[in-house]
Amino acid sequence: MMGFGIGGRGLTSVTMETSCSALLRELQHIWAEIGESEVDRERILLEIERECLEVYRKKVDEASKTKAQLHQTVAAKEAEVAAFMACLGEDMVQSKKDKEMASLKEQLATVMPLLENLKVRRAERIKQFSYIQSQIEKISAELTEYNHQNDATSTTTIDEHDLSIRKLNQYQAQLCALQKEKSDRLQKVLEYVNEVHSLCGVLGLDFRKTVDEVHPSLHETDSKDSTNISNNTLEGLSHAVLKLKSERKLRIEKLRETAQSLFQLWNLMDSPEEERRHFGRLTSILQSPEESIIYTGVLSQETLDQIQAEVNRLTKLKASRLKELVLKRRLELEEICKRAHTEPDISTASEKVNALMDSGLVDPSELLGKVEAQIVKAKEESISRKDIMDRINKWLAACDEENWLEEYNQDDNRYSAGRGAHLNLKRAEKARITVTKIPAMVDNLMSKTFAWEDERNKPFQYDGVRLVSILEEYKLTRQQKEEEKRRYQDHKKLQGLLLKEKEAIFGSKPSPRRSNTFNKKPNGYHANVHGNGFMTPAPRRLTVGGATPELLTPRSYSGRHNGYFKDMRRQSTTALNFGSMSKEDTMSTFTSISGSEPESPSQGLI
Repeated sequence: MMGFGIGGRGLTSVTMETSCSALLRELQHIWAEIGESEVDRERILLEIERECLEVYRKKVDEASKTKAQLHQTVAAKEAEVAAFMACLGEDMVQSKKDKEMASLKEQLATVMPLLENLKVRRAERIKQFSYIQSQIEKISAELTEYNHQNDATSTTTIDEHDLSIRKLNQYQAQLCALQKEKSDRLQKVLEYVNEVHSLCGVLGLDFRKTVDEVHPSLHETDSKDSTNISNNTLEGLSHAVLKLKSERKLRIEKLRETAQSLFQLWNLMDSPEEERRHFGRLTSILQSPEESIIYTGVLSQETLDQIQAEVNRLTKLKASRLKELVLKRRLELEEICKRAHTEPDISTASEKVNALMDSGLVDPSELLGKVEAQIVKAKEESISRKDIMDRINKWLAACDEENWLEEYNQDDNRYSAGRGAHLNLKRAEKARITVTKIPAMVDNLMSKTFAWEDERNKPFQYDGVRLVSILEEYKLTRQQKEEEKRRYQDHKKLQGLLLKEKEAIFGSKPSPRRSNTFNKKPNGYHANVHGNGFMTPAPRRLTVGGATPELLTPRSYSGRHNGYFKDMRRQSTTALNFGSMSKEDTMSTFTSISGSEPESPSQGLI
């Protein structure tokens, strides 16, 4: 019965229970045949029961150990998974309820693939971190010019406790910033290298030697890996560029000084175009800003030496032709003074210059310098006189129009229908308008001249005569001319009245035959026409030769000596006084004309 109880407790399935019962029945059958006693049978059954308990206890202990090991294994794997998840910056997704419902082996079967996946991902993440950090260290070394002597054995230290995406993004952002800085620096280095190459070409310097002083790797500017982009390289290139620009500026200043001397010598020596063509690029260089001078070798020492050699050659040639140059510059001074209607300085007159140079008392170069200074002074004087000279030219043009108008008014055929008559009529109308403006022109010119003289405290000379004197003489002559014109008109009216009285006395018309008496111009008259279109008798001057005076303009004095103007100033002017003639003299004059009306010298004038 005990055996059945034990067997019933130990077996969980019907089959095993049946097997144990069958074995117990077989054992009892055997004991019956043997004749075992009940005591022995109980003893043997107790032993069997004790042995069964021992086997069960052993199996339970083994199962408990297995369970504990599984618990420990699952916990360790889960802890490892949790560590990997934390390292990768990820969260656990398995719920606690699912974990309690699953057996230990199921939990272990679930954890193991996840753990293997996390190990693979961790290894890949470590590779990513290692690559990014190695690139960061490499670029940082390039930027700081740190030399890795043991690159083959050096390892990158990685913090394996933080392999999260956030940390990876930080490293990637740092790498992108360094890559951008590297690209910017490389671009800046290339710009510096190109600028150094251009400057070396302009200055004729060795480019390779210049960049070698900064860093040897700068020769291979096409290879981004070999080009040094450190701070020291950038500073060295910047210093080299500044040094080359400073040298370029010095050479440009030297070139301009030398070229200016060369141009002056060319103009002074009248150098032919063939000699100048060799240095034809100089003009464009001197007129260009520094940054636009990019011609290769244009500022090289060889070019500067060539220009200096040409200057030295022309200077030596100038010394041998100095006398000729002095006379040539004197002629240029006289031409300038002639255009400006001024008198050149007599201290460097050609006769004096020749005498001084022939005597050897004066260095020809000093004479040349003196003449050059006088040329500069004459040009400045000409510039200061320009406004007044322009007004003089306008006045002279108006006087020319006045003279033309006088000649035109004296032409009896001016109203004929000939070719060009209408053009002359238009010109005459414009000339009359211009002539009416002459007095205002003279007054304005005189005020401008006085202002010029007050400002410079010296008289304004025109061909050796003071312009104010010319203007005053012109105004005086013009006033006398106007007075003579008025007297002539009064005389003409008196003639008309006398003719009418004659007709009333004799009662006959004048003979159609004209006498030549009135065709002749009265003594002291000259056919002149004033700007308003009327013929006027020119005033007669009591000059030494009995010459008839005219309106004096600056042209009247051109080419004359200064003494002539003084003589003209001393000469008195008297006009024919028609008003002083007695009535009896006038009547006797007209009675001898056979009754004909006198013809005016201005017959047919408008």
